[in-house]
Amino acid sequence: MKNILLGLLSLLVLPLVGLRAADSANDKIVAAVRAADDERVAAIMAADRARLTAIFSDGLHYAHASGKIDTKASYTEALVSHATVYDTYDYTTRDFVPAAPGVVLMIGRVLIHSRNGAEKVENDLNYLAVWREENGKWRFFAWQACKNPPAVATPAK
Repeated sequence: MKNILLGLLSLLVLPLVGLRAADSANDKIVAAVRAADDERVAAIMAADRARLTAIFSDGLHYAHASGKIDTKASYTEALVSHATVYDTYDYTTRDFVPAAPGVVLMIGRVLIHSRNGAEKVENDLNYLAVWREENGKWRFFAWQACKNPPAVATPAK
């Protein structure tokens, strides 16, 4: 009887141990990608070519909410030349979802104040970003954003 109970207990406990190990591994991955994204935002704000080159994937596909598409080279150049300048980059939400080995999705909402030449731009965006592990390092692989509609004022009663 004791052996049967131990056998049943092991059937219940072993899957939980596996889940805990998977959660721990995912927590480490999410922490690493969060740190990489913090570095990406800092590199963008600083317009630092070396840091941008290090964090952007060579295959970067950056789809702006305006519909403009940038590559690693074109986006880096726009930032370094100050054709595009980010003044603020404030996440409202930022969630990370490990999607496959070496791939993490970043999903959320961000408020960005930027300048394109003399034009000031304020964007309230929903976004989907893709981070990919390349040679042991998390690199920013893709971005797709869409603008949120302006808030509608409700009439006073």
